[in-house]
Amino acid sequence: MALKHEPTAPYHSAQDALRVLETVARHTAGVTDTELARTTGLDPERLTTLLRMLRREGYVEQVADGAYVTGDALTRLTSVHDRDEALRDQLQRTLDELRDSIGAAVYISRYVDGEVTIDQYADGPATPAVHEWVDFRSSAHATALGKSLLSQLDHNGRRDHLSRHRMTRLTSRTITNDKLLLSRLDAQPPTVPHLDLQEYAVGTVCAAVPITAGSLVGCLALSLPVDQAHRLRRATDRLNKGAAPVLLSLAI
Repeated sequence: MALKHEPTAPYHSAQDALRVLETVARHTAGVTDTELARTTGLDPERLTTLLRMLRREGYVEQVADGAYVTGDALTRLTSVHDRDEALRDQLQRTLDELRDSIGAAVYISRYVDGEVTIDQYADGPATPAVHEWVDFRSSAHATALGKSLLSQLDHNGRRDHLSRHRMTRLTSRTITNDKLLLSRLDAQPPTVPHLDLQEYAVGTVCAAVPITAGSLVGCLALSLPVDQAHRLRRATDRLNKGAAPVLLSLAI
């Protein structure tokens, strides 16, 4: 199965953040923002934004003289012994922050061994998760996250998935024609979020943006009650901006 990865804005942000982290890690005694700008080639405004994100995520710390050193979160993620647990904890913290800042349930989904998986999510009393009334593995054609994952596969990969999972009508809005779905996936630019406007469940709208790290086929998604559909566009913009820390955690 070939992939159709095309770099998105969060991908470039994560790559730039990795360059900053690599530079900080090489300077065990600390490195100033002036030195970071000179070494990485990033303009000061861009660097300031990245450093703010890296501090918030716990990847770097600023010491008394203003220099930057590696933070506890980076130390844990680069540890051989508890990397998996550290990664899960780090991603959960990021999801929790996104849930609170966006005001919506958020999800990390991946395409693993030919199936849709929900790895982690963050919800709450005011931000309920989608009720999985039909297995997400068999409803990729109807969900925002499913369509986002399928869009990252090549044509044969998509056809293979649809051959194994019948496109069942879940609501009156569900696309059940494979040619129509495939043509829409082909026409969708990689930078445009995929939407689910009550296609999976009546009363719920969703959006998903891709997260591309190496061979990973993944996405970050959110869901809202339909009476909050007017918030979907702004919430999706914030979700897309929040994808960089997720990508960074997966890439470290």
